[in-house]
Amino acid sequence: MAEGGDAELERLKARRLAEMQKNISAKKGLEEAEQAGGSEKGRGRQATARDTVVASLGFRGLEVLESAEAQYPAESRVIVGRLAEIIRSENIPDKIDGGQLLAVFRMVGLPVKIKTSIKIEKDGKFVSISDRLKSAGNGGGAAAAGGPHAR
Repeated sequence: MAEGGDAELERLKARRLAEMQKNISAKKGLEEAEQAGGSEKGRGRQATARDTVVASLGFRGLEVLESAEAQYPAESRVIVGRLAEIIRSENIPDKIDGGQLLAVFRMVGLPVKIKTSIKIEKDGKFVSISDRLKSAGNGGGAAAAGGPHAR
């Protein structure tokens, strides 16, 4: 059973590493676009509203934006457009982190769902709480937890 947990842990680490690499590559792409901004403006290309918003996002902001765009594409375009206007007018001096962006979407009535997980340290490794509860209750099953056949 420990081998299965190790495989799960490695899978989670690999997924998190891929997510971090994607965020880093997105930031590098934005920095390169900003550096080449002078030549792009000469060709007539203007930064899109999404580019403006993404450039001002902080911790986990891109993750929230992508989730919102996947769940509410039309509404997200409108909100991103308005946020870009506010950012361009310099009314937002700081970076917008994921929590703040999520609050914006929720304030306008869009309950954006973000994938979350709770990890617990067990034997020096982080294990998801669902795996930990499964391994702790091997003998109990659904009946011990008050499942549908507990009567």
